[in-house]
Amino acid sequence: MAEGFGDITARKLGRREFLAETGAGLSLAIVNSGTLRATQANSKIRLGLIGCGMRGKWIADLFVKHGGYQFVGAADYFQDRVDEFGEKFGVPASHRYTTLSGYKRLLEQDLDAVAIESPPYFHPEHAAAAVAAGVHVILAKPIAVDVPGTLLVRDLGPKATAAKRCFFVDFQTRVNPFFQEAVKRVHYGEIGRIGFGEACFNGGDVWNSWNPIEQFLQAGPDDPEARLRAWGMDKVLSGDIIVEQCIHSIDVATWIIDADPVSAYGTGARKHYKQGDIWDCFALTYRFPDEVPLLVNAKQFGEGYADIGCRIHGLKGTIDTHYGGDVSIRGSKPYKGGNTGNLYPEGTAANIGLFYDQVTKGLFGNPTVPPSVRSNLASILGRTASYKRQEIGWDEMMKSNETLESDVVKRLKS
Repeated sequence: MAEGFGDITARKLGRREFLAETGAGLSLAIVNSGTLRATQANSKIRLGLIGCGMRGKWIADLFVKHGGYQFVGAADYFQDRVDEFGEKFGVPASHRYTTLSGYKRLLEQDLDAVAIESPPYFHPEHAAAAVAAGVHVILAKPIAVDVPGTLLVRDLGPKATAAKRCFFVDFQTRVNPFFQEAVKRVHYGEIGRIGFGEACFNGGDVWNSWNPIEQFLQAGPDDPEARLRAWGMDKVLSGDIIVEQCIHSIDVATWIIDADPVSAYGTGARKHYKQGDIWDCFALTYRFPDEVPLLVNAKQFGEGYADIGCRIHGLKGTIDTHYGGDVSIRGSKPYKGGNTGNLYPEGTAANIGLFYDQVTKGLFGNPTVPPSVRSNLASILGRTASYKRQEIGWDEMMKSNETLESDVVKRLKS
């Protein structure tokens, strides 16, 4: 999950136009790498944070514990959030930035890198601005809430590489050795030809367990600032639970199957949440090449069963994965695997370490971007098909290129 704020227009452009112009002109705006302060392996990376909400503060502790980073600036729409962050992590008041455009002032500082923990709706804009400013980027998932934003981030990876900058997307499963080994074995053919798969993200009331979101909305459900604080309950700001949360399971499925889905169809509903407009349950089917179906379900309510899992069945075996649980392969060529433990903090900390190594060692291949783009688009496809309750093809979704516009941001800017 990501936290924070964002500014969605430049010169009052619409979101589609902003993304298009930013992507097209980005290479002209990249700062010459020679003008930046060199980052040596034995020095701390000067880091800025965009988004000082719950996850922003949580992940900041992990950057500090790593020991290779120093927070020198922070930006958030809300003064109280950036002040709380600044007091805790020693960021002076002069380097704390607010309003929708605060991230722009942050990027004018002498930074080596920026961590983007703002709501997903703003990720493409913030990431594009950071690459244009010539800094390294570590970005929370999901990378965007719509197709144009996802494609912009897709293009930022090679642009950062050309500028000798790192662009890293934080998925915890992909850094875990049990996940890595199991998926590698599948790709070597050890479960045989894939038949079908299952994936889920089933849990309780995620948003209120992190933050008293319902309280924000009950206090002012039509107040744009209240809705921004409670962004996880907003379809456009968050991307809905299938893009913001279930993407973890969809990412593992697309990693294992190693293909874009051909189409998806599904449905969903609201059973629990009384505020906001997100759905709290989804059930859908993807169709992958070679007529491989993938059944996906997600919920955010109730007690009892909870799992973030993916199970792919082949003709010779089954790979069975669980976020924070066991990963294994059963069949003619079994893999015992193991328990992934406390994967959320440990995987995030591992990614923070990898990002540090890539920055300090000059490793600019940015390999996390393409798989993140694939799973992001797959999640958007599932959401689109579920909203419309009909089968939607991948090519149809890409051709439509639908942009999501936030009325919350429009009202905050008016």
